[in-house]
Amino acid sequence: MSKITLADNVMSAVIKMCEGNPGAMTALMEIIKCSKQVDPDDFMGGLGKILALDTLEIYGTNIYVLWNDICDRNTSKMIAVLRANQLGFISDQILKDACHRQDRSGRKTILVEELYSKVVERLPRFDLVNR
Repeated sequence: MSKITLADNVMSAVIKMCEGNPGAMTALMEIIKCSKQVDPDDFMGGLGKILALDTLEIYGTNIYVLWNDICDRNTSKMIAVLRANQLGFISDQILKDACHRQDRSGRKTILVEELYSKVVERLPRFDLVNR
């Protein structure tokens, strides 16, 4: 069940999503800061990625696991993984399962570099500055 409602603004959405986890808050703030530059084709910017996490029911520590453990604190790669999910390159269930693994084994499940390449191939303007 989604945490974000129509009454939320960006700040209240971030607070709900991070569930008090400072690492998750950092990840979400990075997404908000970088999203427009990394994924200029996403009209919702960083909020779109936060809504995607909410739809997937990935919250708190699991957001931090995705950003820190799976994507090596690379916000562009995290945005690419979320975009890859949206484009159908990785299923909701595989992504959710990997984010629940606090032993770093999720890295074996999500092939970040492969997904990043697929997103770049599909969206030529994706992350032009960093590649």
